[in-house]
Amino acid sequence: MKNTTDTAYLDYLEGFITESRKQNFINTLKLRTKHFTVAVEDIYQLHNTSAVMRTCEVFGVQELHVIEEKYGKKIDKEIALGAQKWVDIYRYDNTEACIEKLKGQGYKIIATTPHSESCYIDDFDISERSALFFGTEKMGLSEEVMAQADGFLKIPMVGFTESLNIASSAAIIIQNLTSRLRKSAVEWGLTADEILEKRIDWTRKSIKDIDFVTERYLAETADRL
Repeated sequence: MKNTTDTAYLDYLEGFITESRKQNFINTLKLRTKHFTVAVEDIYQLHNTSAVMRTCEVFGVQELHVIEEKYGKKIDKEIALGAQKWVDIYRYDNTEACIEKLKGQGYKIIATTPHSESCYIDDFDISERSALFFGTEKMGLSEEVMAQADGFLKIPMVGFTESLNIASSAAIIIQNLTSRLRKSAVEWGLTADEILEKRIDWTRKSIKDIDFVTERYLAETADRL
C-alpha cells in the first residue's frame, strides 16, 4: 500500500486507538531524525546494547544498527523498556555489511574513540548525515571501522579515567548532538513519507489482533471496488 492507499489504511487503523495516542505519535515523530544514526559493534554485555537503544529512543534517533559478528544475542527487553517498539533495529553479521549500507545511504562513518586525533563533541560538524559507531567496552572499535572512518569523535574528560562505559558514552554524545541539531538550521526531520510509514507501524503495534483488523480492512476495500 502506497500514498493515498497508505493514508486510507492509517485512517482506518486510527479508529482502533485513542485520539491522545494518535496525537502522541504525531508529536513524537515531529522530533524524530535519521540525520544521525547509531551503530554498535559486538557489544558483549547485552544490557549495554539495550541501554543504547533506549537512549536512541529518548533522544529521537530513529534507527540503530547492531553488528553481531562475535556476539549474537537478543535485545534485553527489560533494559530497553519498550524502546524496541519505537526504534528501527537493523542487524548485521559483520561490520563491512553495516558500513557499506550506511555509506550507501550517504552517511559519514564517525568512530567514537578517546584517541588524540578525535574531535570533541562540542566541535563536531552536525550539518552532515553521520553514523556514530560505538565499540566494545574493553577493545573499542575494530580496526575495520577505524580504517574506514571519515572522522573521529570523543567526549572531553578531565579525570584520570581514559574512557566511559559505552552506554554512558552513547547517552552523552547522542544527547549533545541531537540537542544541537534541533537548535540548528539543518533539515533534520523525517520526510512526509517516513512519518506516514512510522505512524502506520506504531499504530499497528498498538492494536491487538492487528492481522485480523488488516484482513477486515482489505475485505471492506475490495467490496467497494
